[in-house]
Amino acid sequence: MKNFVIMAAGDFPVHPVPLQVLDSADVLVACDSAAADLAKRNITIDYVVGDMDSLEPAYRELLKEKLIHIREQDTNDLQKAFRFTCSLLAPGDRITILGAAGKREDHTIANISLLTDFALVHPEIRICTDTGVFFPVLESGTFSSFPGQAVSLFNPGSGKIFLDSRNLEYPLDHLELSKWWTASLNRALGDTFSLTLEGEGGIVVFAVYPAEKE
Repeated sequence: MKNFVIMAAGDFPVHPVPLQVLDSADVLVACDSAAADLAKRNITIDYVVGDMDSLEPAYRELLKEKLIHIREQDTNDLQKAFRFTCSLLAPGDRITILGAAGKREDHTIANISLLTDFALVHPEIRICTDTGVFFPVLESGTFSSFPGQAVSLFNPGSGKIFLDSRNLEYPLDHLELSKWWTASLNRALGDTFSLTLEGEGGIVVFAVYPAEKE
């Protein structure tokens, strides 16, 4: 199993969890607009993917052997990087997206909303930010947690989804996720929580990291 990391162009991570993910990457794929941030930090990049409209000429020259130029404008750079990364995957490989939040809220929302689409192609995918992890859920299941962990559930698509839950502080009883806020700001009660999904499409779960020890 390999750990693939896609670096998007939001805020560069500072929390230990995403930094550890970055440090342990077997393959690092940078969206073109994120490549300069990585190069300035002397972080080795395996591939730079995008339409190259956001990468300065000096970095295009520096990284020219690693550029994957995709000219079409129907998808954003994260979608291009994901599609390219999928061409490298073997069964069991995981993709973690870093730098998906910050700088511009519209980019953050768009990046998060792509997770369920990405999961249809490769389910082992997540977004790690400086506060927690976003991961897609396409079917009912039980998920690791810790007592008091803040958990929010979102339906990024247009299909109707109904949720039941176990071991969340505010139980969900066939709740329709009709708005983005509908199932946000909940809390896990133990080491796991369970969700039962009914409807069309999937959801995105956000779960905060444990508090850092002093």
